[in-house]
Amino acid sequence: MNESLPKAKPTNLIQTIERVADILDALAQYPGGMSLGELSENVQLPKGTTHRFLSSLIYFGFVRQETTTKHYSLGFKLVELGNRLLNQLDLREEARPFLVDLAQRIKETVHLVILDQQEIVYIDKLDAVNHDVGFRMTSRVGLRVPAHACASGKILLAHLSEEDLKQFIATKELKKITENTISDPEILKEQLKKIRAQGFALDEQEREKGVRCVAAPIRNESGKVVAAISISGTTVHLTKKIIENELRKEVVATALAISRKLGFRG
Repeated sequence: MNESLPKAKPTNLIQTIERVADILDALAQYPGGMSLGELSENVQLPKGTTHRFLSSLIYFGFVRQETTTKHYSLGFKLVELGNRLLNQLDLREEARPFLVDLAQRIKETVHLVILDQQEIVYIDKLDAVNHDVGFRMTSRVGLRVPAHACASGKILLAHLSEEDLKQFIATKELKKITENTISDPEILKEQLKKIRAQGFALDEQEREKGVRCVAAPIRNESGKVVAAISISGTTVHLTKKIIENELRKEVVATALAISRKLGFRG
C-alpha cells in the first residue's frame, strides 16, 4: 500500500485545510514548540487567524500548548492516528497470507476488521469462490458497520475493558438492522460474556438477512485484542452444523496463527 502524494497542487484545494496543514508542518519542524508570533510569521498568517486555527486544533488534540512557555507543539492525537495507521498496515500485510489460505480452503468470504470509534471497519476482504454465483456480500474494504450487529464486532466488543464497554452501551444506539439484531443492552452484555469465554462469536443474520458469520479475535504481542477475522456466507452453505463442526475451529485457528505472527505467545 505505497500511495504517493499528488505531485501537482489540486485545483480544488480547500484553503482552510491547506492552512491547517501548513501549521502542522511548521510545528513539526520545532520539537521545542513555537510562540504564536513565530508560528504566525512562519505560515504567513495574521496572529488572530493563526490563533483561531490553533484553538480548534487544540480542542481536537492535534496541537497542545505548554502551560509555562505558552508555546505550541504537535498534539498526541497525531501519535494516536499514526500508530493506528501503522498498526492497520502492518496487520493487513501480516494477516494477508493466512486469509488467502483460509479463503481458498473453505471457499467462503473472509474478512479482517478493526474496531474504530465504536464501529467496525473492514480493512481486508477475500470473496467466496466457486459457489453462490450472483450473491455478493455488501461488505467492502473501508466500510464501517455497527459493532453490535455482526460477529466480528461482537468479538471485539467482548474484549473491551469494562469501562469502555460501559461507555459503548451508554453512548451507542443499538439499532435493529434485521429482526435478529440484538438491540437490548442487557442481552448484548450477557452474550458478550459468553463470547469472551468461548473465544468466538456468531452472527445469526443480524446484519444481513440470509447471511451467517463466525469470528475470532486477533491479539498482539501483549495479548491485547487488536482485530478480528470472520468467515461469512449464505445460510444455505453456512449451516449451524457446519459452523459448529468445522468453521468455528478454522477461524479460531487462523486467528491464533495471525496472533502468533504478531508476537502473541499466550
